[in-house]
Formats: sequence, structure tokens, C-alpha cells
Amino acid sequence: MMDGDSTTGAPRTAGMMLRSAREAQGLTLSDVAQRTRIPLRHLEAVEDGKFQALPSITYAMGFGRAYARAVGVDETEVARALRAELAANYQRPEPLQDLEPIDMRRGPSPSVVVIAAVIAIVLLLGVGLYFGTSLFRRDEPANPQATVAGDLGMLPPTATPATGGTAPVAPPVPAGGGQVTLTATGTTWVRIFDDTGTLVNKEMKEGDRYDVPMTAKNPQIRTGRPDLLTVTVNGSNVPPLGTGERPVTVALSAEALRNRGAASPTPTPSPAG
Repeated sequence: MMDGDSTTGAPRTAGMMLRSAREAQGLTLSDVAQRTRIPLRHLEAVEDGKFQALPSITYAMGFGRAYARAVGVDETEVARALRAELAANYQRPEPLQDLEPIDMRRGPSPSVVVIAAVIAIVLLLGVGLYFGTSLFRRDEPANPQATVAGDLGMLPPTATPATGGTAPVAPPVPAGGGQVTLTATGTTWVRIFDDTGTLVNKEMKEGDRYDVPMTAKNPQIRTGRPDLLTVTVNGSNVPPLGTGERPVTVALSAEALRNRGAASPTPTPSPAG
């Protein structure tokens, strides 16, 4: 990757790198938005360096990394350029100034005390509910390479309870290792990686099949439509990787899939809150 513009000598911005890679592949911003599930206006802001249009520096970094992965640009180089631009250009909102001086000799009015007490109680209840219900939520496996979709706190999927009859039980998966195979039942973008790096990053169409290398170290998959993938271990189906309501990151080793199937043979609804 060049360090600067060959005609002016000015350093290339992250937006210039991303736009060049996108145009070289004949992609539109709408294509990138579909791949990354990032709003089009936010992708335009990253390309144009208009970071004030983004909610925060964290969003800018996350969107830039996801964009880079979608068009095959080195995300580390993009992140480095973004950090430099944000440090020089990003202006945090100015705090609101009081319209009149506060008389420090006068204590707060009773109405102010009541409002402050109500706000404190609501905050305490919110914190208690969050940490209380998190004990019952089933989080995704930790993944240092997780994409921005997971970093921005998307809502967890809600499984629909069975309306009647006996829930189907997945066939047993052979103990130990085995050949893990993915078969697409519709068009979905997948990224499969292990401890050594990315194994595959592409769009799978209906009928496409991918055999996870048995030599892969801690293989994992990141996909936005887990419901469009059929997963088998040694030819035996395992439970779906997700419902398709949000992107997921799931371990793909035969042992992990076996343990996952044994721990949760049927989907269970997420608790309210």
C-alpha cells in the first residue's frame, strides 16, 4: 500500500484507500452497505472523512475496519490512518454552558431534590436489571476479530417457542473430531478463520459447500445469516448456528459443535429485558 498520493505527496486518508479498493472491484457503496450492514450515510462519512457525522470515535474505527474487510484492504493500515485523522480532526461536542450563574449560598429546591432522587433510582434499577438478566443470557463466544456488527451491541435474537408437539431432537454427533461441512441454502456472506488467520471470506450461494480443514486451529465462523447454513459433522446434521436475526460468531470445531448441540438441543427463547 502506497504511503502517499503520487502526484501531490499528501498522505492517503483511510477514506481514499477504501474508495480506491471499492472502485477497483466495481462495487458501489450500496454493495458495501449490504455486505457490512452499516448504514449508507455512515459509509459515506468514513469515505469523505466527515467523522462529525458519526456517533463517536468508536463507531468511526469500527465502521472503518468493517469496510476494509469487506473490500479486502489491510484493516490494520486503515485503522492506523483513521486514528491519525481522528486525533487531528475529530471535535468532541462542547459542553452546554449555564445561562446564569449559580448562587452557591442557596441550596437546591425541593423539586430538584425529588427529580435527582427519581433519576438515581431509575439508574440503579436499570443497572440491576442489566446485570441480573445478563446471568441468564447466552452470549456469543469471545472473539478478538469480531466485526463491528457485534461491537455495536446488536440485540440478541429471540427464539420462538414451540407451539405444540414434541420439539425435534438433533441426531447425535460422533464423539471426538470429525469433518465439519457447511452447505448454503441461500445467499449469505461468511468469514471463516482460525488462530492463524482468515481461511475463507466470501459470499456463499445456494448449494455452495465448504469443508472446514480438519487441521484448522480453533476454527470459527462469522456470518450475518446463520439460518441459511446447514452444518454437518461427519455427515450428521447439528443444530442451526443461529436464527438470522443478527450476525453471529460461532466455534466450528467438531468438538465445539458437539458440545453446543448437547448443551442446547432445541432453541430456547431469550428472557425479556
